[in-house]
Amino acid sequence: MKKAILILCVLLLVVPAALFAAGGREAVAGGGDSKMGGVLVFGRSGDSVSLDPGRETDGESFYGSTAVFDTLVEFVPGSTAVQPALAKSWDVSANGLEYVFHLREGVKFHDGTPFNAKAVVFSFERQFKQDHPYYNLGPWKYWGYMDMDNIVKEVVAVDDLTVKFVLKKVEAPFIANLAMDFASIVSPTAVAKLGEEFKNKPVGTGAFKFVSWTKDSDIVFDRNADYWGGPVYLDRLILKVIPDATSRWLALQKGEVDLIDFPSMEDIPAMRATKGIQLIQQAGLNVGYLAMNTQKKPFDNKLVRQAMNYAIDQKEIVAGVYGEAGRVAKNPLPPAMWSYNDDIEDYGYDVAKAKELLAKAGYPNGFEMELWAMPVARPYNPDARKIAEIMQAQLAKVGIRARIVSYEWGTYLDKTDQGEHQAAMLGWTGDNGDPDNFLWVLLSEPAAIPPAGNIAFWKNKEFTDLIAKAKATADQAQRDTLYRQAQVIFHEEAPWVPIAHSVVTVPAKDSVKDFVLYPTGKRMFKHVWLEK
Repeated sequence: MKKAILILCVLLLVVPAALFAAGGREAVAGGGDSKMGGVLVFGRSGDSVSLDPGRETDGESFYGSTAVFDTLVEFVPGSTAVQPALAKSWDVSANGLEYVFHLREGVKFHDGTPFNAKAVVFSFERQFKQDHPYYNLGPWKYWGYMDMDNIVKEVVAVDDLTVKFVLKKVEAPFIANLAMDFASIVSPTAVAKLGEEFKNKPVGTGAFKFVSWTKDSDIVFDRNADYWGGPVYLDRLILKVIPDATSRWLALQKGEVDLIDFPSMEDIPAMRATKGIQLIQQAGLNVGYLAMNTQKKPFDNKLVRQAMNYAIDQKEIVAGVYGEAGRVAKNPLPPAMWSYNDDIEDYGYDVAKAKELLAKAGYPNGFEMELWAMPVARPYNPDARKIAEIMQAQLAKVGIRARIVSYEWGTYLDKTDQGEHQAAMLGWTGDNGDPDNFLWVLLSEPAAIPPAGNIAFWKNKEFTDLIAKAKATADQAQRDTLYRQAQVIFHEEAPWVPIAHSVVTVPAKDSVKDFVLYPTGKRMFKHVWLEK
């Protein structure tokens, strides 16, 4: 993985803006490569919150920022293995506390300024040095979620093309962490020029350059003709917001979009039977859940949380919402993740047991609660409103009277980050292929500090100590044992009702080529091309 990779150099054609008029989706003549040219429109369920990947944590935001930015290392397409990116190679000290990255030469940001070691230092220091001139553009949520303040001591520019990270402690998943979106390298010049507006007008080294953003409508990107990573075939990439799943499917049938996210399971059979449509699928590295705020009554009581697990029938939810693309969840980790503890026995659906526990907890007649439902479809939860309605009916059978609440996506995330909810649906797609990215980010004590990744605000020292110990050893067998033990504690304490894991499906025109689904939930278009 530390070997440098060959960079393929090609001459890319600069395309006049006039060619992008409505309906203009033809290849550009004279391109030399039959894959070159065309406009790809991706229909998605919701809009980005912002396009600065250091500020955000949601997949919709990362869809946009991934087009613009690169990281020092990246995931192999379709995998969680790591390969060189802006860093062509790296070295690790014997004690595991120093990582030295050797950077690529000749790479430029979209504003024409050079990519170098100072830019790398800038991109990271803005997230953790409180005296940095642009630290106040945060909050830098993911940096906090990943506990990076307690991991990274300093980032040093050794010379123009060499960067050294000095760690405070051994961190087993550190290299994988640097392939995540929050570790994207930004243009220091653009940040200085734009300030707060940088989140809306991003400048990176990526395959596509930002053009425009019409909120709740579309984001437009053009091909970066100077991309360091080989040919970018698409002339233009458009991320188009179409909130309703059936409307997205109709748009695909009409040719208004080329591929779509999160189809309704009810439409899958028709998609399979439609000529000219392909279904791109992969088991998701994800989990959808209902987090109970353990700092608010009645969910400060473990018995109530256990009763919720017995009162909610995940099988009915999976059958009614996920269909064949869902699997009932019992753990915070997806089954495909190493260290998944399959020995744990699911609570199961048991109305009598739920009532018994509620009575024991002092709620023999149940209680009233708010049940928060996300306004967008995500890989781990294709229809939160429908799931909330199913849960509402199930909870009523044990005397729990739930009122469904929702907000605009950015507001929903901000409010749950701050713990304003009683119980809220959310979920996670693993960003680095490591159990730490689920267990630490979503359930540790440090992650319960607002803006919180741990929106159950569950604080269990024994659990946190186990996963902290697992992070600090490179021995995977030992890490596996520790994570399995942690899942037992999670099951007993029940801060969530785990709902489901899903198979991710992207319906697309047959003309869309080389689109690969990533286990981490990324949507990458830098190698995608359109058959003419």
